[in-house]
Amino acid sequence: MKTKIVVDSSSNLYELPGAEFACVPLKIVTDEQEYLDDGHLDAVGMAQTLRDYKGKTTTSCPNVADWLAAYEGAEQVFAVTITGTLSGSYNAALLAAEEYKADHPEARVFVLDSLSAGPECRLLAERLQQLVERGMDFDAVCEEILAYKKHTHLLFSLESLANLARNGRVKPAVAAVARMLGIRVIGRASESGELEVLCKTRGEHGALERIVLEMKAGGFTNGKVHIAHCGNPEAAKRLKLMLHAVFEGAQVDVSECGGLCSYYAELGGLMVGYEENQ
Repeated sequence: MKTKIVVDSSSNLYELPGAEFACVPLKIVTDEQEYLDDGHLDAVGMAQTLRDYKGKTTTSCPNVADWLAAYEGAEQVFAVTITGTLSGSYNAALLAAEEYKADHPEARVFVLDSLSAGPECRLLAERLQQLVERGMDFDAVCEEILAYKKHTHLLFSLESLANLARNGRVKPAVAAVARMLGIRVIGRASESGELEVLCKTRGEHGALERIVLEMKAGGFTNGKVHIAHCGNPEAAKRLKLMLHAVFEGAQVDVSECGGLCSYYAELGGLMVGYEENQ
């Protein structure tokens, strides 16, 4: 039975070696240009351009047809989307699932709202691959991934909140104050999928220390950590070293944000997905 794992591009995951896999791209749209987050986009270059751009910017989620194309050919599909509070991707994936099952009565499709983005979505996709490789049946995989989701988390450190403010995710006044004072914002994806600000700190080192403390408070002792950065590899590497120093056995890797995450994290931003001890 052909099983496929499908994500949208908020996961920063464009291939999953060893698995039947598809990534459905989101778009970043300005008055002058459209950026397709398909894994070939120069995300840092886009973020640099948008830093000085004065026009309107927004994001566009995949439509039902995009998701249907990604499901095609599979008898079992496990899909993971960006949080439904930031995008209509989850709803489009659900509608596509119903249409796909109507056209393929033997097929089964499970769509998971990650209530998150970026590296936490990547953790979920990788766990799905592990479960499928174990030969578990469809219902068992669904049950296991929902249980695993309760033990995964997303933290972020941002230098700028401009694009979040433009799209109504934070108040413009908060974004302006953060920019003027050189404050980094530390936050997380809440249980309801909202972007929740935890604290504000001056200086990057303080921000990295706070991420480590938040992970410890969140139950992390060892296991997988995915750090994604937007044009800030040095901070990502420093955070990796700090995590290895504090958490023996932590499995940490560093990668670049894709287009969608670079749009929201902006230049200098870090996103950290991790699994707490189970």
